Amino acid sequence: MLDRPIAFCVNLQENRLAGTKNVLGEPLVACSMEPVTGFYRDGCCNTGREDVGSHTVCAVMTAEFLEFSKGRGNDLSTPLPEYGFAGLKDGDRWCLCAPRWQEALEAGKAPRVVLTATHEGALEHCALGDLKRHAIDLS
Repeated sequence: MLDRPIAFCVNLQENRLAGTKNVLGEPLVACSMEPVTGFYRDGCCNTGREDVGSHTVCAVMTAEFLEFSKGRGNDLSTPLPEYGFAGLKDGDRWCLCAPRWQEALEAGKAPRVVLTATHEGALEHCALGDLKRHAIDLS
């Protein structure tokens, strides 16, 4: 069960008034505002032409995944104060690149996923069944 208020996302980058969809075909909800996440730093796993990494999977960070990501050259845990980035820790929600989540899945290191906050664009890189098996928001 989710313990956070629900906020719906709008893809302003695409100038669409209608909300974007998650992998379940429902309106996309926010992933995290603390820390603020998303390619556009709007709290949502929105994507657009500029987002070549497809930051579309809302995942709950684990120490194991953060170490895996660091080993792949993407250190998400070390603070970078010059960019206003405090570093991620176990339990933080973050919009991951869908290909990196898939890579972590294949290595047995994939973090849990919030399906309602995972953009439908993630399905270009990840199978819905795999995402569902790692979901925290399915009953």
